[in-house]
Parts: sequence; C-alpha cells; structure tokens
Amino acid sequence: MNIGVLGTGGVGQTIAAKLADGGHVVMIGTRDVAATLARTQPDGAGDPPFSAWLQAHPTIRLGTFAEAGAHGDVLFHATAGYAALDSLKAIREAHLDGKILIDITNPLDFSKGMPPSLFISNTDSLAEQMQRAFPGLKVVKSLNTMTAALMVNPQALAGGDHHVFVSGNDAGAKAAVSGYLKDWFGWQHIIDLGDITTARGTEMLLPVWVRLWGALQTPMFNFKIVQ
Repeated sequence: MNIGVLGTGGVGQTIAAKLADGGHVVMIGTRDVAATLARTQPDGAGDPPFSAWLQAHPTIRLGTFAEAGAHGDVLFHATAGYAALDSLKAIREAHLDGKILIDITNPLDFSKGMPPSLFISNTDSLAEQMQRAFPGLKVVKSLNTMTAALMVNPQALAGGDHHVFVSGNDAGAKAAVSGYLKDWFGWQHIIDLGDITTARGTEMLLPVWVRLWGALQTPMFNFKIVQ
C-alpha cells in the first residue's frame, strides 16, 4: 500500500521504518525538503539528523507535506501538535477527501519547559479540529498514548498485553484502522472509545503519561484496562 507519513521526527521515523519493512511504499512528508536535509545537528532527543536516518532507509522517499499527502492511500499524522493543522492545510483537499488519517499528534505546549501543558483540552481536541477543518477526511485518533517504540511493536512490553485506543466518526475507518494496528504492528487489544470527541480523553492522558515517564525513568510502559 502507498502510505504517507506526515512528520520527520522520532515518531514519524519509527512509523515509516516499520511500514517500509513491511513492504509498504512510504513517503515521509516535511514542510521544507531542502531545509530538512540540510540539518547536520542531532535532533532534540540526541538522535542523528534526518538525512542520516534517510540514508539508512533507502526505500523511503522524502517529500513535502503536499507530496506525501498525495502519495498516501492511508496517512499517518506524526507532526508536533502545534504544526498539525498547518501541515494538513499544505495538502490539497482533493488529496485528503475520502482518505483515512491516523492521527498520532498531541497538543503539547513546551513554552514553559517540562512538564508540558496542553494548548487544547476539555471541550475540544486536535483530532476534532482536523475533522472540522477537513470534513472529507476520515480522522481516526490512535497510538498517541505511548512511546513510539511500542506503537509499532507492542510485544516489546508484557508480551503485548496492554491497550491501544481508537476514536473517530466513521465506523468503517475505525474498523480499517483496527485491522492495520493488528496486521501491521501486532496489536492484540484495541478499545474503540467512540466518536471523534473521545479523542479529548486520550489527548488529555498525556500529562499523566509524562509524569509517569518521570517517575518510572523509562518510556517503556503503557496503559492496560482491567475489567
């Protein structure tokens, strides 16, 4: 399948690499291709610059947001939260209408340092804003409540015995995404929370997640729902 991944950070790289390894044709999108390739310093997490990562993954193409949006039959949204809407606005609506967008973004505000706050909460969510701005797009919120390594390999923790959530207005899109999560990444336990407004809840889990990371001194944990 042709897949577009919006965002060249650690989450976008992890998603893109896993999908490419699975035989998908992946294009990863950025705002400015030349500027992205020109960076020579490690990123904020201390990882090598994107150009070095891209050289190590020769089957993955780099393009603009518009090019990645046109390329993908399915899209993954993995930009920083503050850039989420602008990155979609760079894509022609004709290249978004009818497509599934798996939204991994979070409205994290680092303007006052760590821990971050949320610039959207309670009565709205980033996922809802995307859905309102692009009504022809099938937005499904998922994978935003864990570290990137677990998104693509849930078996790395507790044999995969933990949960991922999906939220969205389109039942068929959620069913398709649940299938992708199982087939592409190996997820066993998926909870459909309901319509896109339920993304408020998963986005608001991030302040808890960040504090757990600090207390546990590792990002390799996730939520397990016990009934």
